[in-house]
Amino acid sequence: MRTHAQAVVIGGGLVGCSILYHLARKGWADVVLLERSELTSGSTWHAAANIHGLHDVTNISRLQHYTMKLYKELEAETGQGCGIFQPGSLYLAQTEAREHQLRIQAAKAKRYGMNFHEVSRDEAERLHPLVDFDGIRCIMYEPDGGNVDPSGVTHAYATGARQMGAEIHRFTPVTGTEAQPDGTWIVRTGKGDIATPWVINAAGLWAREVGRMAGLELPLIPTEHQYFVTETIAEIAELGRRLPSVADRDGEYYLRQEGLGLLVGAYEKRMKFWAEDGTPQGFGHELFADDLERIEPNMLRAIERVPAVGTAGIKRVINGPMIWSPDSSALFGPVPELTGYFCCNGIIPGFSQSGGLGKLAAEWIVEGEPTLDMFGWDLARFGHWADRAFTRARVEDQYANRFKIHFPNEERAAGRPVRTRPAYGMQKEMGAIFGLNFGWEHPLWFAAQGEPDHETYGFTRQNWWAPVGREARMLRERAGIIDISNFAKYEVKGAGAEDWLNALFANRMPVKVGRSCLTPLIGKRGGIAGDFTVTRLGAEEFLVVGSGMAERFHQRFFRAVPLPEGTTFASRTEAMCGFNLAGPRARDILARLTDADLSNEAFPFMASARITVAGVEVIALRVSFTGDLGWELHCAEADQVALYTVLLDAGRDFGAGPVGSRALMSLRVEKGYGSWGRDYSPEYWPQESGLDRLIKADKDFLNKSAWQKIAANPPREEMVMLEIDASLADASGGEPVFLADGAPAGQVSSGAYGYSVEKSLAIAYLKAGMAKPGDTVHVAILGQNHIARILARPPFDPIGDRLRGAIPALESAQ
Repeated sequence: MRTHAQAVVIGGGLVGCSILYHLARKGWADVVLLERSELTSGSTWHAAANIHGLHDVTNISRLQHYTMKLYKELEAETGQGCGIFQPGSLYLAQTEAREHQLRIQAAKAKRYGMNFHEVSRDEAERLHPLVDFDGIRCIMYEPDGGNVDPSGVTHAYATGARQMGAEIHRFTPVTGTEAQPDGTWIVRTGKGDIATPWVINAAGLWAREVGRMAGLELPLIPTEHQYFVTETIAEIAELGRRLPSVADRDGEYYLRQEGLGLLVGAYEKRMKFWAEDGTPQGFGHELFADDLERIEPNMLRAIERVPAVGTAGIKRVINGPMIWSPDSSALFGPVPELTGYFCCNGIIPGFSQSGGLGKLAAEWIVEGEPTLDMFGWDLARFGHWADRAFTRARVEDQYANRFKIHFPNEERAAGRPVRTRPAYGMQKEMGAIFGLNFGWEHPLWFAAQGEPDHETYGFTRQNWWAPVGREARMLRERAGIIDISNFAKYEVKGAGAEDWLNALFANRMPVKVGRSCLTPLIGKRGGIAGDFTVTRLGAEEFLVVGSGMAERFHQRFFRAVPLPEGTTFASRTEAMCGFNLAGPRARDILARLTDADLSNEAFPFMASARITVAGVEVIALRVSFTGDLGWELHCAEADQVALYTVLLDAGRDFGAGPVGSRALMSLRVEKGYGSWGRDYSPEYWPQESGLDRLIKADKDFLNKSAWQKIAANPPREEMVMLEIDASLADASGGEPVFLADGAPAGQVSSGAYGYSVEKSLAIAYLKAGMAKPGDTVHVAILGQNHIARILARPPFDPIGDRLRGAIPALESAQ
């Protein structure tokens, strides 16, 4: 066994072998995989191994599409059979919402050239004569859907990796992973130790135990999961061809052919946890006792849809473990607090995703960043707040509602609240409907008297649409108070603070005390890794404000630039709260509460000052994500209730009140402001996002060389604003955009109804040169084309008069 390696993969299941294979494919031949038992032990060997390409999230569809295409290449490359069956998959919609979901996925498939299309009932009956299609509203067909052999695929990855020089050691349990002072690792085993710069935790059911060796607590819990296989069904034997699989998610089961029978699996409401305190070390190829009674309701729905299931005998039952994250998505990426430690854990549909995960993991490890924006799966989306109780509650909800549609803007209640601010109870009494942001409860909108006290979910406009409109119009016409406590806040102090921030961010830091700047953070490939507001509070003191949901994600970048001696950096997110007071009467309201001079001359746009607001010490920033006149007011957490109270009391005389984040989304889209994680991401270059104007090429900054490689390149895509002819639903993000002739042109990054301009709006990226302002394109909302016009400028305050306080009245560009 090698004593040194470029990377050590821990775990010889499907995903571990895929990562090893893709690392070797990237040219890292000096890599080692360590497996405690036999390859495929744990979850891999007993998986149903279904494969499908479509997903609600576009990048996951792309990842799955890559995986499905890879298996045949693997067979040809290695000579190892993968047991590929691709008779297709039928997707059934029993409800209007499911029909919307399938049509949305079909529109996305069209954009990326994936084969997923609607078929008639006659065609569906020809494809699968055993299915009763009564009550089905819509049937989609994916010709490439099917299943593979779990063992075959895993061994194909392993064979391919070995052929390129990688080593695999079975029956070699890891006993320790020890970080070294230089940032490398020693991986300890009973057969010897390996020194390596990269440890990759792909340990599946044992991911928690392996993580603890490095001091990590990963939010994962295993559950039992069952499927059964029937005896031979005569109709299948007589048919002489393989039947497509059936995805009847409204029925909460999955079904496909296995041999000459059918395999039926279910995610039951009466789910069952397993090994909550830790996966037994001796567990390997064992199964649990059958417990079909738990899945009986799902079985009955399957029998109703495919009667042959009910008349065939059961040949065998598989009841085995799966390990879940709180949102059922992978825990993926480098651990921000550690150097050289990578996780890929909690994968549920592994055979649809293994290839893509392996490819992106190898890109991230070898090149520093994946080619796709994977923030939705980045383990950094969870922090210390994702404790055992939260994880357990969320996993229970995810398992029991595995096939429930995840609607745009949906907020599930399981495991909440986790993190609250002092004003939480006060806001609750005011009718706040809360959302979750990096563990924090924050108001989405406020229900006034006579308005619903809860929110509904769907693809069309929901019950919160009108209350959110009331808040947005109130702010535009008078003023509103938005809780921005969930924004990430950092304090940088010391003689080297300015130099450190200049070495980190692409813009030049403010020279004068009391000034702020906007700055991008550049990723490893030259894209947008973040956008921040940096304020100089003193000669050697700065406040940095960024995306709250990306606080842990951004630690990777902050740690990449060493702090100068005598300089400190600290997160102040938990210690500080804040409110955005915005709207044409914002200055009048704030003037009642402070002696500070708030005039444009004394307190211009992008200025800042420490001021006292009704006895509360605050850091006031003359910025506003609403695009309107406004101030961000940041205070100590202990002062949040006091500050909120005086702002609301003073605002009442001007007709102002509380505003939630849903209205903020509408307001910033009206202004054309991008939001990180939606409109800005590492996939987009600064010149595509319009942020290149904030980059100072005459100074050094993190990843400048990556930016220089692409800086002179013409944009591949361009960020534009769209006005859409839509009345039933608005774009929310991910909707494909087509030219009038049907050619794919791009996709929406975020969207909302603009209440003050009375337009359905979207921010989108379109292929450069395909269309210009004034042109008409089609946006696929609910999977159906809606006419949209490209706007030359944002519809609200296009030249910034309102933002800078130059005019008091509502004006919009039509």
